[in-house]
Formats: sequence, C-alpha cells, structure tokens
Amino acid sequence: MNRTRICVLLAALIVPVVGLRPGITSAAPDARPGPASQPALQEQQPAPTVASVLDREITTVEKVFVDAAEAMPEDKYNFSPEGLKIPGSDYKGVRTFAGQVKHVAISNYFIWAPIIGEPVPESLKGDNGGENVKSKADIIKLLKESFALGHKAAATLTTENMLQTAQGSKSTRLRLAMYGVGHAYNHYGQLVEYLRMNGIVPPASRAQSN
Repeated sequence: MNRTRICVLLAALIVPVVGLRPGITSAAPDARPGPASQPALQEQQPAPTVASVLDREITTVEKVFVDAAEAMPEDKYNFSPEGLKIPGSDYKGVRTFAGQVKHVAISNYFIWAPIIGEPVPESLKGDNGGENVKSKADIIKLLKESFALGHKAAATLTTENMLQTAQGSKSTRLRLAMYGVGHAYNHYGQLVEYLRMNGIVPPASRAQSN
C-alpha cells in the first residue's frame, strides 16, 4: 500500500472521531453557543433579612392561631374548662375561648405598636379594653388586624435599628417582635386544648390525623 493511500485512510478515520468529541463542532473556531443552548438560570432568591425572617415567623403563628380561632363554633366561644368540673382540676377563673383569642389580639397591639411608634387604639386600653368586641366575627376581625400590625412592624426592622429601644418601651424593637410571636404560640397551645375538649381536631393537626 503506497504512502498516499495510507494518508487518505488515516484522514478518513480521524475526521469522524474528532467530530464525535464533546464540544467539537464544524462551526467556526470563535463561534459560541447561542442562548437557546444555555441551561436556564435558576431564579435567585433574595438574601434573608431581619425583616423577612421575622415576617415569616409572624405569618406562621398567624396561620395556626387564626385557623384555630375559626375552627371553634360561635356557640362554643364562651367555653371554659371550668364548666367541665373535672375532678381534681382547678380551672376557676381561666379565660374563655373568646377571652384567649381577644387577649392575644389586644396584646399584639401593645407588643407591636411601639416598634413603629403607633398608638394603641383607645378602645383596647384599660381593664375593659375590647369590651365591645363580642361576636366571633368581630373577634376574628380584631385578631387579623392585630397580626397585620405585626407584619407592618416587622417590615421596619433592619440591622441598624433592631437593637434600638422601642418608643415608650424598655425593650428593643427586635425583642418585642420576637416576644409577640412567642406569646401567640403560648396561647395557641391553650386554644388547642379547648378545641380538643370539645371534640374538635385543631386544623394544624388534621393532616396528621387522617
């Protein structure tokens, strides 16, 4: 076999192999893949902030608390375990279900309003604060409005101001924001007990009980 024929055969073998190598195409050396060939870039999530983290915490407790408040029938809103007269128990004077919900709603105003320097509504002040809020619908309306104030307060927090003392308070703005969440969770636990005493599974537990 002469040299010319050998060169032709080698060329025939090398060209297909090169064409199969990843990234090697017949395009010009300086050609670049177009946009269609680029993998879709994942949308970047914004970095968490003090405001966003606390707002998420308020959203979480708001969800379970409001759902629990809505789960109790209106004719049971004045329920208190005191009326069950459980032997050995001491429920005398404890809040009714309505009282628990109203207490958190009103407390939310007193806890979160100082963060943004807003006054607490006069109707919520004093020993008889909120006395005109009686029906289930009105109580839940007040509750939702109080959590809306919490979101508004959380939105104002930054790394620069979170350790500043809140207006009219001895606590920092950050501590008040966190305390409001913890306080609501504390009373949510009591709502759960009241619901179960009436044969009602709390909404947050229904998925697990199915």
